[in-house]
This record gives sequence, C-alpha cells and structure tokens, in this order.
Amino acid sequence: MRHTISLAALSTFFIISVYSQRPDWEGGYPDGCTSITAGKEATVDGSVITSHTDDSHRTRSWMDIRAGKIHPDGATTTMYKRVPYDSLAMPIYKHEPIGEIPQVKQTYPYINTAYPCMNAYQLAIGESTFGGRDELQSDAGLIDCQRLCQLMVERCKTAREAIQMAGELTGKYGWSDFGECLTIADKNEVWHFEIVGPGKGKVGSVWAAQRVPDDHIAVNANASTIKEIDPGNTEYFMVSNNIYEVALENNYWNENEPFLFCYVYAPESRTSLAARRREWRVFDLVAPSLNLDPNAENYPFSVKPDEPVSLEKLVTIFSDYYEGTEFDMTKNLTVTDHSGKTVISPLANPHMPYDMNRLFKINGGWGWRGERTIARWYTMYATIIQCRNWLPDEIGGVVWLAQDNVASSIYIPIYCSVSDLPESYKTPGRPNGYTMKSAWWAFNRLGTLTAQRWGDMRHDVREVWDPMQKELFDNQQAFESVALELYHKEKYKQLNKYLTGYTMEWGEKVVNKAWELGDLLWTRYDELF
Repeated sequence: MRHTISLAALSTFFIISVYSQRPDWEGGYPDGCTSITAGKEATVDGSVITSHTDDSHRTRSWMDIRAGKIHPDGATTTMYKRVPYDSLAMPIYKHEPIGEIPQVKQTYPYINTAYPCMNAYQLAIGESTFGGRDELQSDAGLIDCQRLCQLMVERCKTAREAIQMAGELTGKYGWSDFGECLTIADKNEVWHFEIVGPGKGKVGSVWAAQRVPDDHIAVNANASTIKEIDPGNTEYFMVSNNIYEVALENNYWNENEPFLFCYVYAPESRTSLAARRREWRVFDLVAPSLNLDPNAENYPFSVKPDEPVSLEKLVTIFSDYYEGTEFDMTKNLTVTDHSGKTVISPLANPHMPYDMNRLFKINGGWGWRGERTIARWYTMYATIIQCRNWLPDEIGGVVWLAQDNVASSIYIPIYCSVSDLPESYKTPGRPNGYTMKSAWWAFNRLGTLTAQRWGDMRHDVREVWDPMQKELFDNQQAFESVALELYHKEKYKQLNKYLTGYTMEWGEKVVNKAWELGDLLWTRYDELF
C-alpha cells in the first residue's frame, strides 16, 4: 500500500517542528528581550553600560553566584540544548546534554542569571534574539546562546576577547541556536555581536560585531541592526572569515550590491514593527531632537543622546509602555468619570495577555496583539549593568537587577564580586509552581495584581518603590567610598562581606516589601477588579 503525504501536510509539519523549538516567539517573530547599550561618554558618570530584559514564558527564574575554579588537565565542559518541557507545574526549559568541549585551566567567578551576565573582571553581557533565516539554524552545533554567555564570562576579561573566543569556539564546535545578538561590555567599550548558524547539518557560525561609539547609545529589540560592515576598521568591526562566502553560496547577496548584514542574514527581522517600534522608542527617549519616524524600517545602529543618560533614565526607558503616545494601548479604553469627563479607565491595562487584546479589540503595530512595549508582563528578570574603569573590579562592576515586569518592580545592586545572593533568589519559581520561598513569585504576583487595576494600583506601587530606588541611586557613591577604603587597606575579606551584605540586605528588603504590597492591593481594591 502506498502512503502519500500532501504538500500542505508537509508544510504544516515543518511549521509545527520549527515553532516547537522556539516557544518564546510570537506571530513568527522573536518576542523576548530588549538590550540597551551606552558608551562611556554617553552616560552621566562615565560608566559603560549593557542591559537585558529576559522576556520569556519559560526561562528559569532563579540565579546564583558561581565561584571561579582551577580545572585539571584534560577536563571538559558539557554543552546542552534547551528543550521546551511542559510536564511540570509551569512551562520550563530542560537542558539536555549534547556533547562536550575542552575546559580551560581557570574559569572566573560570575553572576549566574539564566543568561550569565557579569564576571568578576567587569565583563558584562546582555542578549536579544533576532531569529534570522530558518535554514541557517543547525542542530549539528554544540553551543547555544546561554552556553556562549557562560563561556564568555568564565573565560574572558574584555569584550574583544569574548568576541574572538566566541568566533573560534562556534567556528570549531558549531552554533546551534537561531540568530542572536549579545551586547558585550567591559570597562572601556561595548559591542553588539550578532551570530547565526552556518546552515542545516553544518558545524560553524557566521557573525559580525560592531562597537558602539563611546558617545552613543544603541539598542537591540529582537531584530538585527548591523548593516554596513568594514572588516578593515578593527576599531569598530570584527567579523567571521566566512561572512561573504556563506552569503554568496546561498544566494543571499551578490557582489554587485551593498552588503548589509541584517538584510543578508536576517531580512525578516527588519519587517517586525514589534522590534522597530522599540528601537524608535529608545532612540526617541534619549535623542528626541532627531525626530525619528516611529514607522521607519530602519534606524541608525546607534545615536548620540541629547544629553548623557543616567541610571534613572534607563529605568524609565525599561518601564516604558508608550504611555501618552499614539501607541498607548489603553488610549481607547475610556469611561465617563463623575464630572462627565472622558478618561482612561482605571481598569485599562497596558500589560494585557494576548487574549485580552482580542477581547478589547486592541490593534496596533503588531496587529491584534497591539504594540510590543519595552516593559512586559512576562519579563523574568531585567539587568542594567555598569562597568567602570576608574574603580577596582570588585567595586566597579555592578548589576542592577529587577524581577518580573520592570514597570512594577525595583532594581537592586549586585556587585560583580559578591559571594552569595539571598536564598529566595536562588529558589526556582517555575518547576513546582507558586511558592513564597521564591523572590520571583513575590514580584510576579505583585505585577499581575497591579495590572488588574493599573490606573490606580500602579501609583500605590510606585509610592513605595520610587523612594527606595532613589535611595539606592543617591547612596551609591557614599556606599562605594567605604568599599574603596577597604580595598585600599587590602581588607579584601571585609570588602567582600560588605558588598555581599549590601546585596543580601536590599534583596531581602525588596522581596519582603513586594509581598506586603501584594497583600495591600488585595485588601485595598477588594471587589474593584
């Protein structure tokens, strides 16, 4: 008996197979992560900055500190593949071993977020998926995005060193992920490193890296942004040696036309308004004088801000959901108040799940999904990372960390030399479901509650978080002055205790306050949502 399969069935099977590998995509595009970077002359204090919102529906919520190690000769390190797993309380990723690569003699201490974000030498990383051409992704490779971040912070001290190592390792052992942008900072400069696979069944990678000018700010929001490249200008570009060859072999480009990396290797990403609108918003908030078009297909790789940016400004940007613009998803959700005036309903919510967008007929740049805002209800954690060359590494590198939706959260400092985190930060929140032992659940519950009556509840939340955030930023210099005294007196154990204690104190303080705030909202707004 002959068995036939229709072309439509094959197409459906292919689509299901592809999308089962990338559950954090939405509408055919990556839907996770925004990263903003700033050179040292673009910030008020001279920090080099990278950042990351880990926007995901299944990435792990816990984090810890990994110590540096000395490894024996011949040691190896295991590479893993992320596999969606839905048999526990909540969706997660399983990490299945797929091979090993040689270990180095010494690995450095690092802050082990889901995408390891900073090591003890102030090497820092942000991340954003841009997808790229489906046919370039190769399961023959061993190294995925999370593993590459880990290898970078374990083995490297500078951004250039990390990019060079990434090229060598993925060239030899293979890149297994879809297209990714890693935003890599050190004490002096910050780069955007964009990488795609070599093609189905092949081992290798194709990549380009571009440095952000010292007086500029750049953003990656799930679309490739590197355009023209100049491999001869090593101050600003690094590329794989096969970057033109693979493009020619696959008819992505011919030598008679300009070579634009984003259009050669990830053309679909430039069609996504979900990505482009965020690019516009970041640039418009830091450089409104440019008067950029919110509907443009392309923006500059980076822009010079109208004035240097502060930590406070970056927090504002990461909390943004287009409020007050034509892209505000709450603008038409109005009621008539007691005075007869038409106002936005207090129940109007910019952080609606997609099903609610359908219910309220929200429309926007992302169709029925509305607008893809910078602040998201499914952010697992967010970082703003300072790298500072005028301070010792122990003090100069600091990860400002928020959990869940930044718009209803607060950033606390984790210095790159700390030796521990509060227990609740190390406790998994997803595999076993809701637990008051997990820091992430404190903020996830608070963010979910706040969104139910956003017009009122957000003010209750900000009344608590804003003074605390201001206190942390205002006290940073004084706190670090004491740390610097301990460093100069070579009291390194006391210094570690001082820095770690500060993170522990504030970590526990904000988690306790998040639980209290959630209880307050339940009580104050009973029967009002």
